[in-house]
Amino acid sequence: MNNMKKYKIGYVQGSFDMFHIGHLNILKNAKSICDYLIVGVNSDDFMYSYKHKHPVIPEEERLEIIKSIKYVDEAHIVNNRDKLEALEKFHFNALIMGDDYKGTEFYNKVEKQLEDKNVDIVYFPYTKTTSSTIVREKLYKY
Repeated sequence: MNNMKKYKIGYVQGSFDMFHIGHLNILKNAKSICDYLIVGVNSDDFMYSYKHKHPVIPEEERLEIIKSIKYVDEAHIVNNRDKLEALEKFHFNALIMGDDYKGTEFYNKVEKQLEDKNVDIVYFPYTKTTSSTIVREKLYKY
């Protein structure tokens, strides 16, 4: 029986603020298809630059949480979402995303950029029942 996974190195990037089951699902699914999983954890400044909110959990703590997950082989703070820069740094052959990003203008562009670099984009189902936004909204109600 062949236990080889489809990809040698997978890359997932996210904020992972208020870590929840959706985060765990994407990391678990990502590791199921690659031998080695690298995770980019968005920096506090980068998160604020595009979400216009400060994270609840500081970047160093979010990084430590991600590093402690058994599915993660390596994790780093990242300051942008430039996937070509990430590819140059981490040498992955699979970029793994939640399917809520599929078909967006940004990821359509990323797909074209990575096409000729021998990198697949793999979309896994987004966990609709839980997100950091939903957790944040619930907290504000109490």
